[in-house]
Amino acid sequence: MDLGISGKTALVTGASAGIGRGIALALAAEGVRLAVTARRRERLESLEQACGANLVIIECDLMQEDAPQRIAAAALQGLGAVEILVNNAGGSRAFKLDASETQWEEALTLNFTRQRQLAHALLEQMMARKWGRIVNITGKSEPEGINGAFAAKAAMHAWAKGLSREVGKHGITVNSIPPGRIMSEQIERNYTAEHRKWQSEHEIPVGEYGQPADIANLVCFLASPRARYITGAVIPVDGGLRRYQF
Repeated sequence: MDLGISGKTALVTGASAGIGRGIALALAAEGVRLAVTARRRERLESLEQACGANLVIIECDLMQEDAPQRIAAAALQGLGAVEILVNNAGGSRAFKLDASETQWEEALTLNFTRQRQLAHALLEQMMARKWGRIVNITGKSEPEGINGAFAAKAAMHAWAKGLSREVGKHGITVNSIPPGRIMSEQIERNYTAEHRKWQSEHEIPVGEYGQPADIANLVCFLASPRARYITGAVIPVDGGLRRYQF
């Protein structure tokens, strides 16, 4: 299927590894011109080699207060326009009951505030072109306990839904993808091979952990003109792991 995105421009955050890297590779394969950002420049340079195309590389830590403005400016300078934004960067760790305000602020900043700020920094030029795609890689809606990232991802879903209602008339769609268990360095670090095997056999209906390409395939579709009538949606890619019905 020709997705019609060859020649489009995209910014992918958190692109140095895992899901972000897979998304960047998939978009590049579709002929999309890319700006990519992460903290590790050497990883981004490795991604550029893997893509086989020149990328706009933006080394930046999202926790820095001016990060959204610097990233947006660098992407616009390098690409001329950003038609597709993939908010992928983020991080998660469980909190105890006595988690500090600093921990909460860090989690909300990294997993919600910076994504919102970056999207709003790029909205005006999308609206001027009457076309744009914002895809947020978020998280599950089944918190096992207190986790700042869970709260932030819920905020992302609410914000994205509200934003979709404001910008739809400008030809811009806003959607969110909560991943299930997708293989990455973080997954390998946090879950033993034995646990992954048990969970695949007992909790994931399709019987295995996913791959970054499973997320990337949906991102490419949602970024395309073919997905023009899909907006404000939360679409899990989890092999059936989640048990909620909507």
